Amino acid sequence: MKGIDKIMPKKYKPYSRKDILKIQDVAGLSHELSDAIKIVSAVFPFRVNNYLIDELIDWDNIPSDPIFQLTVPQPGMLEWHDFEKLKSLYQKEVPEKEILKTARKIQMKMNPHPADQMELNVPVENGTVYRGMQHKYNETVLLFPHQGQTCHAFCTYCFRWAQFVGLDDLKFATDRADKVIEYLRNHPEVTDLLITGGDPLIMRTKVLRRYIEPIIRQRPGNLSTIRIGTKVPAYWPYRFVTDKDADDLISLFEEVVESGFHLAIMSHFSHPRELETPIAQAAIKRILSTGATIRCQAPLIKHVNDDPDIWAKMWQIQVKLGAIPYYMFIGRDTGPKSYFKLPLARAYDIFSNAYNKVSGLCRTVRGPLMSATPGKIMIDGVTEIGGEKVFVLKFIQGRDSEWVNQIFFARYDEKACWLDELEPAFGEKQFFFENRLDEIKAEKDVFHKASSL
Repeated sequence: MKGIDKIMPKKYKPYSRKDILKIQDVAGLSHELSDAIKIVSAVFPFRVNNYLIDELIDWDNIPSDPIFQLTVPQPGMLEWHDFEKLKSLYQKEVPEKEILKTARKIQMKMNPHPADQMELNVPVENGTVYRGMQHKYNETVLLFPHQGQTCHAFCTYCFRWAQFVGLDDLKFATDRADKVIEYLRNHPEVTDLLITGGDPLIMRTKVLRRYIEPIIRQRPGNLSTIRIGTKVPAYWPYRFVTDKDADDLISLFEEVVESGFHLAIMSHFSHPRELETPIAQAAIKRILSTGATIRCQAPLIKHVNDDPDIWAKMWQIQVKLGAIPYYMFIGRDTGPKSYFKLPLARAYDIFSNAYNKVSGLCRTVRGPLMSATPGKIMIDGVTEIGGEKVFVLKFIQGRDSEWVNQIFFARYDEKACWLDELEPAFGEKQFFFENRLDEIKAEKDVFHKASSL
């Protein structure tokens, strides 16, 4: 690997929907494929950059290349009739606002905020709605900085796609660091603050400091860990090495650690290729030099990483570089889910086969798990009990902390892809958590109605 001092700077160059013809020229895409990308990107956000184009995508393997599938909207992401409707509008050369109107109708059919996060996760207290924050689990609060609600490139599977398509009513965002501190002071059960997006590391360091410095200075409540959720180490690793304020960012990380907080960079790596470039490895090395940890997570996505060998290799590279394998998620039930989804039984097989191929240091990873309305639910096994084949399910996190680490059972269904497609095993009418979940929903509904008066 090149030394950090020998890596040449690269100027960031974004490509969006309006630049499809430029990408076609650079990459040699067929007119049919570039037209399809334009049609689908009317519904889903589209943004790539020169790093992905030059170093990550294998243009000799289009459209099957996993990074291409990961970042470039594909025709199969839309239902056939919706694709044809938009295609017809383009062929008729109708005004863009008419295309957008049709796209909006399609978007609203696609569960833009899964797991009831808009209704259940936003804190409401004493008539105050803490916008731009989420508090689903006792120990962890999510913060969505206003300036960090975009990304260097958009993942095609992203469950937060609604943040990026111009629907302001669906966005989570705040620029009030003082309200975050107020909330943390009032909630001593919170130990972890997750700064997320979008991608907070798309912000310049001086902007990121506006959120982090007051927290490390005032130390609200019992906060001990600051997490930053990011895809930047995969999509623009120059951010940590040669960008103009890379040194300032590294200094900020050091300040967080030196102040006594644990700093965890929650990095999304979806494929081994994202870890293999010299600049990505230099970025990881530099982050770790600050005393921060890197924990790696990603969803299991059809067309991208639905192969146990891919996951085994990815975990092995992560450990070799000093990062920690953390979660294998199941893609959420939103957006183009029909294109990317896999049956839960297949997900469990992929995880198990990958897990069997690696050493104990890689087995810090947990999965496959669904981040669903009641909590993070892991598929912990497939077995037979009393003559009935079942999924063994386990709460890793729960909306009610009493659920955490509890095991429960669902009837085995080889076609089921999400929690709401499963039925309780052994003739039970409902899962053990459902009555309490209904109570939580009712409580939240009362709070939200009161705050709107």
